[in-house]
Amino acid sequence: MLLANSSFAPVMEVEQFRVGHMQNFSYLLYSGKEAAVVDPSFDIRRVMERAEELGLRVNYVLLTHHHFDHIMEAENLAHRSGAKIVAFRDSIAGHDIAVEDGSILKLGEEEIKVMHTPGHTADSVCYLIPDGVFTGDTLFVGECGRVDLEDSSPEDMYESLLVKLYGLPDSTIVYPGHDYGPTPSSTIGNEKKNNYTMKKRTREEFLNFIRS
Repeated sequence: MLLANSSFAPVMEVEQFRVGHMQNFSYLLYSGKEAAVVDPSFDIRRVMERAEELGLRVNYVLLTHHHFDHIMEAENLAHRSGAKIVAFRDSIAGHDIAVEDGSILKLGEEEIKVMHTPGHTADSVCYLIPDGVFTGDTLFVGECGRVDLEDSSPEDMYESLLVKLYGLPDSTIVYPGHDYGPTPSSTIGNEKKNNYTMKKRTREEFLNFIRS
């Protein structure tokens, strides 16, 4: 169910799974017995087995963007669980629920807020929970996503990285789409200090940097 406006409730449980040969992360998040899976990449069996072990009902499959390594198991997972696939409204990935910047999904007694973060791709989104953010290929630990692809935009990445994500509380846990950094997760505060792509720059400085 999509809600127009609401406020965050207590912290959700999050479990991280490193899957496939491209160092992808998939995530299982849950509130009570209701769950969602973020970026069902490659073999989804481990995630489904864990959900079944915990007695969870998977309501949503949350896609951060349309690249194949993040959506390979989306339809399989939706078919097996009855979950609805969620993606940005203009995404070319198949989806049941179209979201946009500011959309809110209800999960149990809690909420997931959508943040549109184009740059790596035009349909890139991050999913905010009470104390964390699933950043897909927008932000990694120590790095950011590529902006030299067909539907990438360095201009959009500046807004997504150095305005939207930079503006989150420093304590916000960063759950990236790939295991590319020294740790599997981080915080916005740590990334501000240690991630060279999140160094505070003017728009012009960032564009010169990211294109170099």
